[in-house]
Amino acid sequence: MTEFVQSLPTTIQWGGVMLSAAIPFVESYGASGIGVIVGVHPVLACAAAIIGNVISMLIAVNLSHLTRTGLTKNTTESRTAHKRALLKKLFDRFGVAVVSLIGQTVLPSQITSAAMVGFGASKRSVIIWQIVSIILWGVVFTLAATGLLRLV
Repeated sequence: MTEFVQSLPTTIQWGGVMLSAAIPFVESYGASGIGVIVGVHPVLACAAAIIGNVISMLIAVNLSHLTRTGLTKNTTESRTAHKRALLKKLFDRFGVAVVSLIGQTVLPSQITSAAMVGFGASKRSVIIWQIVSIILWGVVFTLAATGLLRLV
């Protein structure tokens, strides 16, 4: 990804950072670091990475919501009641916020957010907490890449 962003004209490298952030497992934290490494101003690299990651996450959430709505339209509650109760218990225990904030250490935000909506979490809540998480991770890794934050 670094080579891709570096190969772009300097004036549009931020666009490469944005595209990189839309890729699962690269995310805002990886793309912001890539941007800083290739010489994009840290604030611009961070903003582009956050925007790219948020856009791809929004696409994943909305596709998951549409799919879930379509698939559960004609199903009976009894068929999915057990699974829903189990997942509800997990979300009640950890919540969308914690899953959003910590989930990026395990899975990309696109997958985590789509799964939470698929499990029945509020689309609005997932979007809000995923955006908070994407911003937080992007800022932390931008600061780390610029040397303003030492990760131990």
